[in-house]
Amino acid sequence: MTGLNHACRTITLGLLVAALAGCASAPKDQFYTLVDTGATPAPASGMYIEMRPPTVPDQVRRTQLVIGTGEGQVDLQEHHRWISKLDDQIGSALSLGVAAQLGAIDVYSNPAPSGAAVYRIGANVQRFESRLDDYALIDVVWSVRKAGDNTVQTCRSVLRESVGAGYPGLVAGHRAALAKLSARIADGVRSQAAGQSPGC
Repeated sequence: MTGLNHACRTITLGLLVAALAGCASAPKDQFYTLVDTGATPAPASGMYIEMRPPTVPDQVRRTQLVIGTGEGQVDLQEHHRWISKLDDQIGSALSLGVAAQLGAIDVYSNPAPSGAAVYRIGANVQRFESRLDDYALIDVVWSVRKAGDNTVQTCRSVLRESVGAGYPGLVAGHRAALAKLSARIADGVRSQAAGQSPGC
């Protein structure tokens, strides 16, 4: 009986060690954001924008990073996630990015001052591609229209950035692409504000 008890204790201890080893080796969740909080905004211009919530393809409208691995193949990264769903991240990045470029205020969720010109911005993300250690790509159809005016500027921007190593490098690539997109949209708003014909 003593030998049996010793064997049971040995098995129990072995299982405990294995369980602890499994816990120690469990991957740690990592969270990322597309919002560049370090951008220096232009001086206040008295301009107002409405950055409407963007649309994104269903397959990437989630918190997990979706990584392309080959022709028609992707990996869903459970331990590498956006801090919120991708459409929310893109919308916040564009709202802050365009507003910073123009020195404007985004009044999508707030009323604009009476009589103020408001420029409405829409973004339809056609593709959002992520290749680890390779590239980040966004393909977006976007539009700018002054509220109360029927003239609409509609453009398409395909922006591909080579990326650095690992997930931080990939996220930095997407942030760089969104910064360039913000600059293009801001140029469209400036053109309309100046009374110029819309163009891409």
